[in-house]
Amino acid sequence: MESTEERILACAEQLFLERGFAGTSMSDIAQALGINRPTLHYYFRTKDKMFQAVLARIVLSFVPRVYNIVSRVDRPVSERVSLVADAYIATFTAKPCLPLFVAREMQRDFSFLVRMLRQEQIDRYARKIVRALQAEMAEGKLRQVPLRSVFYTFYGLLVFPFLTRNLTEALLLDDGERFEDMLADWKTQVVAQVCALLAR
Repeated sequence: MESTEERILACAEQLFLERGFAGTSMSDIAQALGINRPTLHYYFRTKDKMFQAVLARIVLSFVPRVYNIVSRVDRPVSERVSLVADAYIATFTAKPCLPLFVAREMQRDFSFLVRMLRQEQIDRYARKIVRALQAEMAEGKLRQVPLRSVFYTFYGLLVFPFLTRNLTEALLLDDGERFEDMLADWKTQVVAQVCALLAR
């Protein structure tokens, strides 16, 4: 059976993803759960603490898996890029508001977002991924390119379809084609572009 804390986190995650940090109050969360604010504050004293816990829950649900894929240097880069893309697609499909949430929170208060990630020590995974890529570049296994180019290419290509899903479904799909079908085809383009950037 789901604990009260788990119920709170699941509800808070949904509201934060849909409305952002600024658009979600502790009262909103308590009301959605059907509990009073003192009960909510028993588990999470402040909105900052709750947001931090939600952020950790989201990031830790897939980022360690991404690091494990990237660090498998025995696998071809195309296979690793494909598996990382699969991990993100699965996450964004399960949490369709996540890409917009991340973009919105980075614009709202980037230093607050970074502070939350650091307090949960989640940023260590980003540093590990960067170090793993830099090591492969230094060893000549991958082309030496600025990491921002890898970041922009991968995330730009992968996230944009989710940000524009309504437009895609209204105007850009063939008759009978589903968004999920388009994503499967688009993933091959993402992998090809990142591999063209990195492969020796």
